[in-house]
Amino acid sequence: MWARTDLLKLLGIEHPIIQAPMSSITTPELAAAVSNAGGLGSLGCGILPGAAIREQLTATQRATNRPINVNFFAHPVPAHGDEAAQHSAIAFTATTTKVGLGPVPQPCEPFPSFDEERLDIVLELRPKVVSFHFGLPDTKIVQQLKEAGCVLLCSATTVSEARQIEAAGVNAIIAQGYEAGGHRGTFTGDPAIGTVGTMALVPQIVDAVRVPVIAAGGIFDGRGIAASFALGASGVQIGTAFLACPEANVQPVYRAGLRAASDESTSVARCFTGRPARVVRNRFVLEMAGEEDAALEFPLQASLALPLSMAVDESRRADFLPIWAGQGVAKLREMTATALVEKLVAEAGS
Repeated sequence: MWARTDLLKLLGIEHPIIQAPMSSITTPELAAAVSNAGGLGSLGCGILPGAAIREQLTATQRATNRPINVNFFAHPVPAHGDEAAQHSAIAFTATTTKVGLGPVPQPCEPFPSFDEERLDIVLELRPKVVSFHFGLPDTKIVQQLKEAGCVLLCSATTVSEARQIEAAGVNAIIAQGYEAGGHRGTFTGDPAIGTVGTMALVPQIVDAVRVPVIAAGGIFDGRGIAASFALGASGVQIGTAFLACPEANVQPVYRAGLRAASDESTSVARCFTGRPARVVRNRFVLEMAGEEDAALEFPLQASLALPLSMAVDESRRADFLPIWAGQGVAKLREMTATALVEKLVAEAGS
């Protein structure tokens, strides 16, 4: 038996293991496999258009009758027609031209924050769990989701953020440590300052709130799960470990970058999307290291950088593609999602 069962009861799952909702990586096959194995499978819907969200959620619900989590971004909507944005785009063009990437597109908003269209889809299809990154939507939307019976989760990178999330009525908090791969979920203050690691962050948030806390960041095996429970967490969210599963949507050049990574290979960078995100360092990250002050607000920077990284030919793509991964990337184990959940449970000694 697990030491704490509050999260299990809240989510309706057997094992307190949440597969992180990694945008562009998660698939219905991955989410369903994790849920069917007793964990909580997740769909990263932050960058998806409405039709794709509906398609993926419907496909996942067909593949499992167990709880699933759908994740959305709740970032502030930036202004992209101002003079500062244009100047940033010009500065970015100078760097990308130097490395042979060619002209930069006009800045635009490539994906919206959580809006009425996404709310309508959730209210229609009723996933068990809805989670948010970069803060929460407004109070009215939070209330509508709760009235629809959805369990709400949200990421916090500081104690202050955790308290705000609890006050908003969220059911459980994801304590995201600095080791985590992908985007930092920071939504208050300077994200470059609140860089607290998982081991220090989790017990502080546990002591500050009354709702269940989910540890995230640098957890890749049963030892990390056991350590998280020792720190007071009621569950864990694991992302990078699932990147090596065949059900994940990871293209060959991305997989090769993961296999080649060591424990020293990742850095937090803003160059791909405008928000701090942990990636495997490549040429683009190194070239942009001195130019990050010119990066546009999230997600405008993504409308400049991501199309360029995908447009380069296959032989050069590894130099420019964002390879999102956490600090445990060197410990990846290639197996199915079902086998990984089973192994994590066995290692944790539940």
